[in-house]
Amino acid sequence: MEIKVRVKKIIELLDETYGTDYRCFLEYEEPWQLLIATILSAQCTDARVNIVTRDLFKKYPSIEAFSKADLSELEKDIHSTGFYHNKAKNIIECCRQLIEKHDGILPKTVEELTALAGVGRKTANVIRGNIYHDPSIVVDTHVKRISKKLGVTKETDPVKIEFDLMKKIPKDHWILWNIDLITLGRTICTAPKPDCQNCFLKDVCREYSK
Repeated sequence: MEIKVRVKKIIELLDETYGTDYRCFLEYEEPWQLLIATILSAQCTDARVNIVTRDLFKKYPSIEAFSKADLSELEKDIHSTGFYHNKAKNIIECCRQLIEKHDGILPKTVEELTALAGVGRKTANVIRGNIYHDPSIVVDTHVKRISKKLGVTKETDPVKIEFDLMKKIPKDHWILWNIDLITLGRTICTAPKPDCQNCFLKDVCREYSK
């Protein structure tokens, strides 16, 4: 199946199944809270992050509070998210940078966001998409794995996947592609055992057709 036709059909089926409303799997009220939650989500489930941040955001109710946090205490607070040494250090430094360089306001560009401690392209694109509604593609484990299974990309490096998908996915569906593939990856196309027989995309999935 020609790639443009494949992508068009995939998007039609995703829209039909999941709708076109934007939704975020991380719980937050303020933009900076999403930034911290996304940093915590590295190598951790969103469900676990949401459990941790419910108390965390009460204990540290502002960017200023996080910037002044005691490192060892913050490590204990976020211990269950894994990689807590680096995450705690980065969160404190990131919040200091936000105050010193951006007056406590999250910047909008990938360049400015990735200059913050602990922020890579994935985190930057989560912020751009959810906070500023700037079309962006977030390459997490689900997007990487399923985009390749579907035959939409052959790339393996996350940055190369991001730019490859930007060429092939209509811009108005960049954010939805992230959301829908995460949903699909958690429910049907799971990593350990994908339920291919009951997947609504099986007829347009390159791996299934093999």
